[in-house]
Amino acid sequence: MTLEPPVIIGRGTWLDKIAADIVVREKTLGRVGKSLRVESGLGASGIPHIGSFGDAARAHGVRMALENIGVKTELIAFSDDMDGLRRVPAGFPKTLSKYLGFPVSSIPDPFGCHESYGQHMGSLLLDSLDKTGIAYRAVSGTRAYKEGLFNEQIDKILRNATKVGLIIKETLGQEKYTETLPYFPICKNCGRIYTTKALEYIPERHVVTYVCEDVQLRVETLKGCGHKGEVDVRRGEGKLSWKVEFAARWSALKINYEAYGKDLTESVRANDRVMEEVLGEAPPFHTRYEHFIDKTGSKISKSVGNVIAPQLWLKYGPPQSLLLLMFKRSVGSRAVWVKDIPTYVGELDELEDIYFGRKQVKDQKELAKLRGLYEYCWNMKPPSAPSVHIPHNLLVYLVKVAPKGKENDFVREKLASYGYKVSTTDPDFLARLERALNWARDIDTISTREVSIEGKERDAVLELAGVINASNDEAYLQNVVFTIAKKHGLQPGSFFKTLYRILIGADSGPRLGPYILAMGRENVSSALVAAGRSSKGQE
Repeated sequence: MTLEPPVIIGRGTWLDKIAADIVVREKTLGRVGKSLRVESGLGASGIPHIGSFGDAARAHGVRMALENIGVKTELIAFSDDMDGLRRVPAGFPKTLSKYLGFPVSSIPDPFGCHESYGQHMGSLLLDSLDKTGIAYRAVSGTRAYKEGLFNEQIDKILRNATKVGLIIKETLGQEKYTETLPYFPICKNCGRIYTTKALEYIPERHVVTYVCEDVQLRVETLKGCGHKGEVDVRRGEGKLSWKVEFAARWSALKINYEAYGKDLTESVRANDRVMEEVLGEAPPFHTRYEHFIDKTGSKISKSVGNVIAPQLWLKYGPPQSLLLLMFKRSVGSRAVWVKDIPTYVGELDELEDIYFGRKQVKDQKELAKLRGLYEYCWNMKPPSAPSVHIPHNLLVYLVKVAPKGKENDFVREKLASYGYKVSTTDPDFLARLERALNWARDIDTISTREVSIEGKERDAVLELAGVINASNDEAYLQNVVFTIAKKHGLQPGSFFKTLYRILIGADSGPRLGPYILAMGRENVSSALVAAGRSSKGQE
C-alpha cells in the first residue's frame, strides 16, 4: 500500500490556509483576478504595544501568503487618529487631562516632536513596522475624513440611520443609536468630539446638527459646553461611530481581509451587517484572534500601562523573533513578558537549524510548516546560510565580565575557546552582541529553556540551588558542584553538562563558579529550582 503524500497548502502554515480561504471566497464573489487589500487598524490614543503591532503583523503575514500564491496584495495601515482621548495613559503628563474628548490628531504632541499627539503615537507603530520589514500604505483617519474618502459611505449610513440603529440594537443590545445618529461631530465651540450628540442629518446640505452635552467616559463625566450647531460631514468636521466606521472603511478602501480581536466580535458582526444591508457590499473575510496578556493574566493595555512596546522587544531580540511571536500560532491568548524574549530567539535558532537541514523533522507536513514559518519570519527573504547560534545566557555572561570598551574582541576570543567561530565584522554577531549588552545592562535575570532531569540528578540540581547562596567565593561554588555530584553518585562531567544545559543552553561553557557570581546567585538558584520543579511535574 502506497501512502499518498500529505496535502500542503502554500507553505503549510495557518497563514497559508487563511490566504487560500480568502481566494476561494473572492472567486465565489466574482472578484477573481483583482488585486486584494488587507487592513490593520492602528490605535493612536497611547503607546503602541505588541498587541497593536500583532494586528498589523498578522495582516502582513496573510499578505505574504496571498502573494506566495500569486495574488497581488496591499496592506493598508489605517491610523484611528480622529478618535477622542478617553483617558490619560499611564505614565503620561496629567496636563493631558484638559484634552479629554478631543480628537487625538488635534492634541499637541506632549513630546514636541510631531504635529500632534495622535501623529506621535501612530508614528511609533509605523516605526516598528519599518524595523520589522513590514510593507504598508499608511492612511490617516483624520486626513481620510478631510479629503472626503468616506463621503459616499457617510451619506448612505446617515440616510439609513434608523435601520443602522436597529442593526446595532440587535447585534450589540445598545439602544443609543435608535435615538441618535452614529456620528460624532467635532464641537465648533469647545473642540471635543465625544461630548456631541448628533441629532439630525440634512442630506440636501450634507450637514449634521448636534448639541454638546455631558457624557460618561469610563470612570469620569466629561462636561459638554452646551453649544448647539451643525457640521458638514464632507469636510472632516466629525467622524462615524466605530460601530459603523469599520464598514465605511472596508467599503471605501475596498478591503478584502481584516482580522479582529475577540473583544470586538459583536462590533464586527454589526459592521458586517451594515456593510451588507446598508452599503450593499460583501464584508471582508475575517479571522478572530485573542489578546496577549501579561504575567498577571491582565490584557495588555495602553491605558493600564502594562505595555510591551515593539521597540522594547527589538532592544533585546531580532525582528524575526517578534514576527515569530505573531506567526507561531493564530489562536489562544498568550502571556508574554520581556523575560520571554530569549525563548523566542532560541526557537528562531531552532527553526533555522530545521530550515537548513541541521535538525531533521521526519513528518513532511510538519517540516513544510516549520520551514514556511521560518521564511515568513524573514519576510520571505531568508538568509542563504545559517548563523552562529550563541546561547543567550553565555553571551550575556561574557559581556558582563568583558573589559569595558573591549567587549567585541574579548567575547570573540572567549567564544572561540568554546568552539564558536565568529567574525568581528559579522553583522549577525554584532547585532547579537549589542542585544546581549542591552540585556546585561537592563534585565537582572537569566533565561532558561526546559531540560528534562529526574531521579538523583534532579535531587542534586535542587541541592545545588539551595547551597549557592551560602558563599560568594567562586572557588567554593566551583568545588561544591563536584562535592554534590559525588554525594548523589553522579559523574561530575555529566553533572556539569546538565548544569550547562539548564543555565546556558549548551553542553559546555565557562567555569561555573565565576558564571554563578556574574549572573547572580539568586538568579541561578531560581533557574535550577525551576528546572527541578518542571521535571518533577513531567513524571
